[in-house]
Amino acid sequence: MLPSTEFALLRRIATEQSLGRAPSLVAGVVRDGELVWSGARGFVGDAAPDNDTQYRLGSITKSLVAALVMRLRDEGKLDLNDQVDKHLPGTSLGDRTIAQLLAHTGGLTSESPGSWWERSEGEGWGELAAGLTPEQLKHRAGRRFHYSNPGYGVLGEVVARLRGSSWLDALRTEILVPLGMSRTSPQPEGKHAEGWAVHPFADVLLPEPAPDAGAMAPAGQLWSTLDDLARWTAFVGGHTGEVLHPDTVAEMREVATVDDGDAWTAGYGLGFQLARVGGRRLAGHTGSMPGFLACTMTDPATGTGALFLANTTAGVTPMGTTVDLISIADEHEPKLPAPWRPSPVPAGLLALTGLWHWGPMPFHLRLLPGGWVNLAPVTGNGRASRFRPLDEAGDTWLGLDGYYAGETLRVARDAEGNPHHLDLATFIFTRTPYDPTAPIPGGVDEAGWRGR
Repeated sequence: MLPSTEFALLRRIATEQSLGRAPSLVAGVVRDGELVWSGARGFVGDAAPDNDTQYRLGSITKSLVAALVMRLRDEGKLDLNDQVDKHLPGTSLGDRTIAQLLAHTGGLTSESPGSWWERSEGEGWGELAAGLTPEQLKHRAGRRFHYSNPGYGVLGEVVARLRGSSWLDALRTEILVPLGMSRTSPQPEGKHAEGWAVHPFADVLLPEPAPDAGAMAPAGQLWSTLDDLARWTAFVGGHTGEVLHPDTVAEMREVATVDDGDAWTAGYGLGFQLARVGGRRLAGHTGSMPGFLACTMTDPATGTGALFLANTTAGVTPMGTTVDLISIADEHEPKLPAPWRPSPVPAGLLALTGLWHWGPMPFHLRLLPGGWVNLAPVTGNGRASRFRPLDEAGDTWLGLDGYYAGETLRVARDAEGNPHHLDLATFIFTRTPYDPTAPIPGGVDEAGWRGR
């Protein structure tokens, strides 16, 4: 990036490390799938941290576990509406579904029963399952967002049962190796930062423990580096390689639940935290474990993301710093729009474009890159949606967003093969308002349009 941009980014993290009194921190900016800037402040032992220094990720681990679950879904090995008991018989989770555990709407307790799991040696799945009694169900399923660490312990066990291996082995094989995240591990390996608590009233440190979390490990066990987390940040933004289809990652970024404010600012998808800040809609996750704070967020609209890792229990603001890094990058170096180029149109598709009417209301159907189309009212917002083709003839289309998400649009043709009308979830669109030659529900008055 430009020297002026790099200095602004460095100043932001230098201020955070100094005012927050963090022993060390590293941060980076990702743009269009690549790490374009990184910086570090403080010390790890006698040396400065670098892009290969491991820090604990905390709850960012949950997003990686969610990706494993979505791979199982895409392979048909589970359905997101499956009840947990279908895959883990004998639990007390009742009708809680996989999707609800992913989005923290299953009503399960926030912390595992017993000693605080983040500072205690972990137990096995049997002990965790036995502790999840009916009393640990704090809310009706689907009622509200209630963050649940044990919920991801349960999801880790679901992965293990369906893969026939530990969730960690599945993670290495299916995500870490394909994405090149060779320095992400359940325990620190090689150069790493020690976890510290900083005294609130004096500049002294206390070491924090880092025990193995056992069955709770899927909620926050992993350690990683700036370089590895940058690859994951790119993944969240849609640069998914062969790990998941970009459409699946986009589905994970969709809002499943939001806060209860008048206008939502924080939400959760299928394994990703969501935030609306300064007109941006961000996706990623924060992480905290005793001695460590972390964050990775990305703005899919601009292709810019940022990440932050620090070895302190409190004092710094991972989310605030990460959002600021994204804003600084985009404000100092806004992306130029791609140059417009003409592109070939699939045969017969051009005939679909132009003016259509739903009753008396005019709509425009326009072509989009990649052979998609957009159907939207001529004026106002209304019911606008994008569609992608489901067949080569271009006669069946799937709604991708808006009111018609998931609905089917069908093209009816006349005897010459020309588009005559559109059938969209029982709504009939015609070239002229209420075309009497089309199958308008309820029919069209034989006298037609009149002046009074």
